[in-house]
Order: sequence, then C-alpha cells, then structure tokens
Amino acid sequence: MDIYVGSIPFKWKESNLNEIFGEFGEVTSAKIVIDKFTRQNKGFAFVEMPNEDQGKAAIKGLNGKEFEERKIVVNQSIPNNAGSLDKDSKKKKVYTKPENKEWKPFMGIGKKRK
Repeated sequence: MDIYVGSIPFKWKESNLNEIFGEFGEVTSAKIVIDKFTRQNKGFAFVEMPNEDQGKAAIKGLNGKEFEERKIVVNQSIPNNAGSLDKDSKKKKVYTKPENKEWKPFMGIGKKRK
C-alpha cells in the first residue's frame, strides 16, 4: 500500500518515517521529496507498506498526530494520472475536432477575410 505523508517537519529524514511507520508493520520504502535547487525537503513524503491492513492501521493511527509541533497528514496515495483518465475506458481523454466545423487559417489582426 502506498501512503502519502504531508506536513512533515523539514528536519526529518527517511529514518524518522521508517521508525514511526515501523510501529504498525513492515515498511518497504520511505521517500521524502526533496527540492532539487535548495536540497531541502518539501514537507511531504511517500511510504510503502506491503501489507494493506497494516497500512490502513498506520493511516488511522498517525493521521493528525503531532510531531515537532506539526500535525502530519497521512492518507492513501493516489496515482498522479488518476484525474486525467476516463473512468469508463481507462484511457486518456482525447480532443477531437467537430466534424461540421470548417477550418480557416488565421489571417492576422485587422485583416478582413474574403
């Protein structure tokens, strides 16, 4: 199960995530998102737990819990492209040109068409 962890303290490392999520079960990976220019963490991370029941227990137990004066947000992670997929066909939406519309080239501003 992939888990999103938001509003984490900026001093945290992956070991902090492994420690707090490890209380609920096995942690496969813990990745904190780092800004490529400042090299500081962006305040959110992703944790992967192989057992779904343990992942749900971790979400329930840690969501809203305070660490270093910050309440962390813990939810199930949603894939990045989930909103751009058509729910019925599971394919990306494609724009199609209307059939009865005539195409006219752009003639510039202020010029009249013939």
